[in-house]
Amino acid sequence: MPRVSVSHGQPRRGATRRRPARRRGLANFDRWLDRLVDIAVITAMLVGAVALALHLLL
Repeated sequence: MPRVSVSHGQPRRGATRRRPARRRGLANFDRWLDRLVDIAVITAMLVGAVALALHLLL
């Protein structure tokens, strides 16, 4: 039987709401780097798709 945590005689209901931790310093740079990588990957996929389409059509 699983253990149920009880607080003040009542079972815990729902998720605990917490504020997300603030990103500072390198974490902020990491977020921008993630966006830059996303843009680079999407651009590479679009260029590859256009190159493939041109190769198959011509």
